Amino acid sequence: MMGLFYMLVFPGFIFLSVFGMAAEYCDRKLYARLQNRVGPPWFQPLADFIKLVSKEEIIPEEANPSMFKIMPVLALTATITAFFYIPAWGYKALYSFNGDLIVVLYLLTIPTLTFFLGGWYSTSLYSKIGAVRALTQLFAYEVPLLMSILAPALLANSWSLSEIAKFYAQHPVYWFFNLLGFAISMISLLGKLEKVPFDIPEAETEIVGGTFTEYGGKLLGLFRLGIDIEAIVGSALLAAVFLPFGLGLPPVAGFLLFVLKVMGVICTLSILRTIFARLRIDQMMAFCWKVLAPLAFVQLFIDLILKWIPLK
Repeated sequence: MMGLFYMLVFPGFIFLSVFGMAAEYCDRKLYARLQNRVGPPWFQPLADFIKLVSKEEIIPEEANPSMFKIMPVLALTATITAFFYIPAWGYKALYSFNGDLIVVLYLLTIPTLTFFLGGWYSTSLYSKIGAVRALTQLFAYEVPLLMSILAPALLANSWSLSEIAKFYAQHPVYWFFNLLGFAISMISLLGKLEKVPFDIPEAETEIVGGTFTEYGGKLLGLFRLGIDIEAIVGSALLAAVFLPFGLGLPPVAGFLLFVLKVMGVICTLSILRTIFARLRIDQMMAFCWKVLAPLAFVQLFIDLILKWIPLK
């Protein structure tokens, strides 16, 4: 019974949906204010979701109906499941085991794969171009993101997010040496969420809506909700690995601090996507492989040195 409550209410579907929509509002509002615009009202994300759910569901004639319908569900399920292994307002995640870090990174890869498959099976030219871009982009940012998060794990001598968070909470002096990895992870997360300057798969001025061109109604609503929740889970992952402060606080205070840390990451992402313009796919690939990947190796090297020469 409690397992069902965890999945559907807290910290599962309902909690993440509300938190995701709140984060989307803050992201859009801050993005608008930085561009000297008013921005949407507080209820806009919910209104958009209700509008999409109430619309007719249209499937392209040549599309694969089964693949077309199941991809949004898989994207949403993967992101929600990943959150259960991330320590949020305490040292221990809801479900924790040695190796859950790899599971979380794997689960966060699934939404991008569903974007590719959903766009590919839409059979639309615009959707296929967006799908190929999404998959190509995956191979660019995923390696720097993986290395920048595995480096702190090596120093903590654990593949468990709970143990990693506990280690850095008990040894805050090591936090400073992981700042480079934190910066790399933030930029890589922009690519994973397909936000400017890495919104290449959904470049509306080039390929209409990219992967989601043929999607509408509740299927598009599920995709959008999945992206909102993915932003929360990705931000929570970065907060657990790089900002493990206040995990020993009482539950209510720890939860409020967790919300502040996640919103801090969301707002930072908003500022970054305000500063930069969209890159071409070749520029994005070159930046990730020639800049982010070498810097991630530097972070890995730093943590390996600290592992064998511990600070006093």
